[in-house]
Amino acid sequence: MAILFRIIPVITFLILSPFAAFAQPQSSSAWSQGLHSRVRLIAGGQKEDRILAGIEIALDSGFKTYWRTPGESGLPPRFDWSGSENVAEVAIQWPTPIRYEDAGGVAYAYSHDVILPVFVKASEPGKPIKLALTVEYGVCKDICIPASAELTATLAGEGQDRAAIEQALAKVPRPQPLGASGELSVVSVEPLPGTQLRFNVTVRTPAGSQPALFAEGPENWYFSTSQADGTNHFVVTIEEKPQNATGPTRLALTLAAGEQAIETDVTLDANLQPR
Repeated sequence: MAILFRIIPVITFLILSPFAAFAQPQSSSAWSQGLHSRVRLIAGGQKEDRILAGIEIALDSGFKTYWRTPGESGLPPRFDWSGSENVAEVAIQWPTPIRYEDAGGVAYAYSHDVILPVFVKASEPGKPIKLALTVEYGVCKDICIPASAELTATLAGEGQDRAAIEQALAKVPRPQPLGASGELSVVSVEPLPGTQLRFNVTVRTPAGSQPALFAEGPENWYFSTSQADGTNHFVVTIEEKPQNATGPTRLALTLAAGEQAIETDVTLDANLQPR
């Protein structure tokens, strides 16, 4: 799933030297050092009608940072691109996270280093893109520590980090409709009896794999998901939702098994039943 930001371009200047106007576009930003982490922007060059970039977060051993939906105990990352120039759209791509469970609850996160690929569309194609990003993210081990950084980079058609960003793109779940054929699939979503809103999610996965399912809804909705039990069934529960919420509501299911991952959208109707 991509998170899409539409930007009102603001003119900013980064003066690197008296000859900055003639400098070559940067391949990446400088690292911004944080507590138990560091972050930077990297460049991947032209990809069809967009420029490929990435947000690279490096973590100290034993620490993790969070997916777009962090789970019960995590801190969701926040991104502000409003200082960028010649930027019409920014779409962040999210590699599949890992499910962690401890005394603090369930969290969806990345450990070690992670690259979040970014597709950037220029307002004026052919001209350099100046990215200015303020990012806030969580760094956690026994406790969670908020971290932030301000990053700038100028992008053009080239980018020396293309291979690393493409590797991260390969880990982004691919869209797949409900009930699709194939060895990895969300087969069905059915309501379960009882007063709590719960759904039985039947999946198909490669033999011998250890699947994980992640459930997401709109803002202010929270879904919990059971762990894999070897039966290719998961239980998804609506734990929190806005008061007097009615459908239709989008439920996004990310199913991961081994090196594969898919994302399937399900619509909940006015009675919050899957259809």
